[in-house]
Amino acid sequence: MQPVIALVGRPNVGKSTLFNRLTRSRDALVANLPGLTRDRQYGLGRLGERSCLIIDTGGLTGEEHVLDEAMARQTLRAVDEADLVLLLVDGRAGMTAADEQIAQRLRQLGKPLLLVVNKTDGIDSESACAEFHALGLGEPQPIAASHGRGMRQLTESVLARLPAEEPEATETPGEVGIKVAVVGRPNVGKSTLINRILGEERLVAFDQPGTTRDAVAVPFERDGVHYTLVDTAGLRRRGKVIETVEKFSVVKTLQAIERTHVVILVLDARQGVADQDAALLGLVLDSGRAVVVAINKWDGLTPAERDEVKRVFDYRLGFLDFADIHFISALHGSGVGKLFASVDRAYASTTIDCKASQLTEILQQAVQQHAPPLVNGRRIKLRYAHQGGRNPPIVVIHGNQTDSVPGSYRRYLANTYRKALQLTGTPVRIEFRAGKNPFEGRKNPLTARQQAHRKRLLRHVKK
Repeated sequence: MQPVIALVGRPNVGKSTLFNRLTRSRDALVANLPGLTRDRQYGLGRLGERSCLIIDTGGLTGEEHVLDEAMARQTLRAVDEADLVLLLVDGRAGMTAADEQIAQRLRQLGKPLLLVVNKTDGIDSESACAEFHALGLGEPQPIAASHGRGMRQLTESVLARLPAEEPEATETPGEVGIKVAVVGRPNVGKSTLINRILGEERLVAFDQPGTTRDAVAVPFERDGVHYTLVDTAGLRRRGKVIETVEKFSVVKTLQAIERTHVVILVLDARQGVADQDAALLGLVLDSGRAVVVAINKWDGLTPAERDEVKRVFDYRLGFLDFADIHFISALHGSGVGKLFASVDRAYASTTIDCKASQLTEILQQAVQQHAPPLVNGRRIKLRYAHQGGRNPPIVVIHGNQTDSVPGSYRRYLANTYRKALQLTGTPVRIEFRAGKNPFEGRKNPLTARQQAHRKRLLRHVKK
């Protein structure tokens, strides 16, 4: 499972800025789940070679009555979910009474802690950290999240405190074949859909949000193909999460997505496409997982209502044109049988194997049709490509000035590969590698013509 890191501290100490940097997003759009919680954000991050889940929490004032309420309703849940808590403080403002009270509460919870002193740019970091030793949380880690200063040292400190990474197994115990996660908001019919697929009441399904408390793996065979269906706890609004048993639902859902091949995103036709649906889909694609969309509760809608649902879907999720969409009724079974043809196609697409010659040929055709832009008067050269991974498919492209390839051209290449390889339901990741300059580190390297001329001059001098 991916480790979970929670960011905690007073308002305006830079938690969201650090969150955006760790998740490599300018505005945390893919990690923000509007309506799920007003103050907590979940995102996928990477520390070195290790992926992780990052939780950004709302600011704590440190006042006793406010602190208790906030810790109980929001931050305490994030801390409970976390393997490591980063307590952020403001190096420019110095230590405050609120910092002391928050640190005291966190120590009582017994979670691994790392003290991070932010906003140390332009000031002496050692002096800024000195007074925070009094919090008794070990050596403070100075950073400037807005500028990226100290991030390498922070990454090393965080990795040293996380649980050891277990070797990746070929199959998770109890999970075989194609792993499929069924995700969506509460009460959209996820458990009912799985029961319909299995043909039995394997999962409890009530007409009440939040029935499923955890991710449940169900082995299943269909037409000789082995699958594992994973039903996940519904993602819901913070104001409706009352029972303590539901506090792990978001993390469990995101972790379930991470370990699967294909995600079936279930939407409610009667409720339309909510912000939570779009944000959850963003997390699925950011994880690199293939996706099939099932719009449930299609039965009973009038033709006009169905047209409106399709219009809203096209408007809100138009970027999902590469995925199969099914209009189903999990309760009555209509359209459910066709889902697995799409699951199979998505699985075949996300686990595809391609030869380097094929990927290079597609690259050359793409460059010929639409060349990369000029950078300082020089053309970006993309020479050859090979496959760098599966689930999702990764295409590694080698060339010169690859650091200057704009995001729009990266998306163009990803779409080109998806169409050329006839991939369905899966995102394609493009990675660039720059060729090493043989003259790097040498002063005034000579061209071949200059070297030949130099040799002629030396021969002439010797004569």
